Amino acid sequence: MQIVSGGPDAEEDSILAVTFAAIGGAKERIYIATPYFIPNAGIIQALKVAALSGVDVRIILPGIPDTRIVYWASLSYAKELLGAGVKFYQYQKGFMHAKVILVDDRLASVGTANMDLRSFYKNFELNAIIFDRSTVHRLERDFLQDLKDSKELRPEHYARRFGLHSFKEILARLLSPLF
Repeated sequence: MQIVSGGPDAEEDSILAVTFAAIGGAKERIYIATPYFIPNAGIIQALKVAALSGVDVRIILPGIPDTRIVYWASLSYAKELLGAGVKFYQYQKGFMHAKVILVDDRLASVGTANMDLRSFYKNFELNAIIFDRSTVHRLERDFLQDLKDSKELRPEHYARRFGLHSFKEILARLLSPLF
């Protein structure tokens, strides 16, 4: 296990760097659960490349949000990444607050950092990077259980939506660097 910290006083964006490296090193699967999904351009590109390369990329977001504007911003990123083959799910059994990244069967990141700009650059955060395969497998079982309690977002979900929903997502995405 390795502990990685980040915050506004750090010289390096360590949590972002570890996240980017983990996504870039995936060969089979990337499983992410996060309540706030507002990634930077590098993470978006890394997720797209992984999915287009045949890596199974699945992301669980809350189906019941605690903050509407973050929820709408997250959905705007989901719409973009669905086109590359990333699969998105909305957890249905309450507000999902787990923050985990699983890569293949060799790495897990668990801690306080969300998959958002604030966690990468502004907040004081602390994540444990776990290399123990039995722990990674246990976390994967938990993720797969959460997946059973989630509803998949499909591209046709966005095709059936009205202009007001798209407007809210675009506006929230534009404002997302502020929160």
